[in-house]
Amino acid sequence: MPYPHGGLARHANLPPGERLRVLLVEDDEGDAFLVGELLAETNSMIDLLVATSLREARQRIGDVDCVLLDLGLPDAQGLDGLRQLLEMSSGAAVCVLTGRTDEHLGVVAVAEGAQDYLVKGQVDGVLLTRALRYAVERKRADENARRLREVELRQAESARLERGLLPQPLMTTDQVAVHTFYRPGRHAALIGGDFFDVVQTHPDRLDLIVGDVCGHGVDEAALGVELRVAWRALVLARVPDDEVLPALEQVLMSERRLQEIFATVATVRLDLDANRATVRLAGHPPPLLLSGGRVAPVPAPGGRLLGVRPRRPTAYDLEFDTDDWSLLMYTDGLIEGRVDAGDERLDVPGLSGLLGEPASRSVSLPELPAWLVGRAEQLNGGPLADDVAMLLVSRGGGR
Repeated sequence: MPYPHGGLARHANLPPGERLRVLLVEDDEGDAFLVGELLAETNSMIDLLVATSLREARQRIGDVDCVLLDLGLPDAQGLDGLRQLLEMSSGAAVCVLTGRTDEHLGVVAVAEGAQDYLVKGQVDGVLLTRALRYAVERKRADENARRLREVELRQAESARLERGLLPQPLMTTDQVAVHTFYRPGRHAALIGGDFFDVVQTHPDRLDLIVGDVCGHGVDEAALGVELRVAWRALVLARVPDDEVLPALEQVLMSERRLQEIFATVATVRLDLDANRATVRLAGHPPPLLLSGGRVAPVPAPGGRLLGVRPRRPTAYDLEFDTDDWSLLMYTDGLIEGRVDAGDERLDVPGLSGLLGEPASRSVSLPELPAWLVGRAEQLNGGPLADDVAMLLVSRGGGR
């Protein structure tokens, strides 16, 4: 029950946000009465509740703004009681109110986490009210600073993971141009497991990968980094083409935290001298070929998701008819948006249609990925829910 002298009945018409709820943990009835009188005589706008033990305080602490704690209780003494209360107080400020005039104890109490240390008999109603309100504001400021620090740490962690997921292409050739793109989804700024990479191992040979680990969060992003780094190592080590994705699947299955986690990937090996490509898909949407003014998905077999049931992806050989072409590789976040607020998804045919629009012809190749995302978001009626990663590799005029 609220303490009758804590100002509960005063200023009843004030907005609830302008009042404080304070829990006094005090087993001495006389001291509790005195605290109530001090608050009442200053019209403090504080609702005071009293608990006579830590056990009782545990039942009442849920919705209070501040706790006034005596250090001598039936079930806790001294700093041990403070520590127990701090563990249960969560967002509430804590002020020590004790009869001990021990300056060292006050310093230690504040170091332990109390917002203030008050001595009985040395505070009047005005000072007590001010101390309680300041304590609440300090606690809120501390919580805001903690949350800000957590956000900064998450952003720094995400930035490190993004650098691992989205490296600079390792290439020197000028026979083709590679344009990269990445945009996180709207999942509370959580980075996902989308990744890409480009590696040149020979003057006329270029390898590309785009992949997506299912899920969002640090674990999925870290797994995406591992897969990308493993793929680069396998390519640079000249592992036979047909063995690369099976080896990548072994890494996935050994490093994932849950058996349900899988990944999709699309790889392309470009033979620049022969003007041809070899495409392998493991549950990933096919690249789109832009050539001769036309847009078409590469008809490579879809393959099976990595991490579900190991099976070697089937290679598809793509011959380019001209020296003017582009291949667009992307993650499914680009094609999973809805179309005109309906249930229909953009999907591969819809993406092909966007690239076939006359307006796309006026967009330069470096800006084309961002333009595609903008058009997909227009059709979706807002930001895309999933991350989007893209690789656009072009030769000659590019289309």
